[in-house]
Amino acid sequence: MTDLAIIGGTGLTSLDGLEITHKQVLYTPYGATSAPIVHGMYGGKSVVFLARHGARHTIPPHKINYRANIWALKELGVKTVLAVAAVGSINPKMVASDLVIPHQLIDYTWSRDHTFFADDLTHVTHVDFTSPYCEDLRQVLLNAAKSLDFHVHTEGVYGATQGPRLETTAEIDRMERDGCDLVGMTGMPEAVLARELDLCYAACAVIANPAAGRGAPEITMADIEAALELGMDRVRTLLGNVLSLISTAPV
Repeated sequence: MTDLAIIGGTGLTSLDGLEITHKQVLYTPYGATSAPIVHGMYGGKSVVFLARHGARHTIPPHKINYRANIWALKELGVKTVLAVAAVGSINPKMVASDLVIPHQLIDYTWSRDHTFFADDLTHVTHVDFTSPYCEDLRQVLLNAAKSLDFHVHTEGVYGATQGPRLETTAEIDRMERDGCDLVGMTGMPEAVLARELDLCYAACAVIANPAAGRGAPEITMADIEAALELGMDRVRTLLGNVLSLISTAPV
C-alpha cells in the first residue's frame, strides 16, 4: 500500500534517492488520470507521482480531470497528498523562485467538476473546508524547510483562477483586496476533492512571476521558465527533506 502521493510537473521524479519501480495506467469512474501514475521508493517509503498536466504538459488547468486524479490516488491507498504548483505573486514579499506553503485559499474557478457528491446521492453531503490544507502535512513541510538556505514562506492565501489565460491587472487588484497572496490555476477543485475523500492534502507553491500589474508590463513565458528552473530545484531539495521526515515518521 502506498501512503504518500506527490502531484506535480516536470522533474519531480528526479529526487536523489528515488527508485522508480513501475508506471501504472489507472482508469476511474470519472475517466482517465492526467498521466500514468509513477510508483517508486524513497528511504524505504513507497510513494507515487502524478503529473497534473499530463506526461508532456499538454492539459490546460481547466481541462484537468481532477476527480479522476484524486479518486485514483485514494484507490491506490494513498493517505497523504503533497501538491506542487507554479503560481504568480501578489504579495511583494514573495518573489520569483521563492517557495510558499499556503494556509488558505479563495476559489475563483467556474464550470469545473468540483465534487464527488453530485449524482446518485442517498443524502446531501457537506464537508468542512474551514482550513483547506492539512495542518499536519503543512507542519512537515515547514519542519523540512528549517535547514534550507532559501526562503520558504510559512503562510499564504492562494487564489485559484480559471485559466488558461493569465489575469488582468484589475483582477489581480481585486484579488489583493480579497486578501490573496498568490494566484494559480490548479489549486481548486483539487484541494476540496482530497478533503471529500479524507486525504491529508497540502501544497508547495513556487513563485514563477509577479502577477499582472506587479512587475514588468508584460508577463512572458521566458521569464516564467527562468524563475521555475531555480524554483523547481528548490522544490526538489525541500521534497527530499520532506520524504526523509515522512519515511521515519509518517503523517
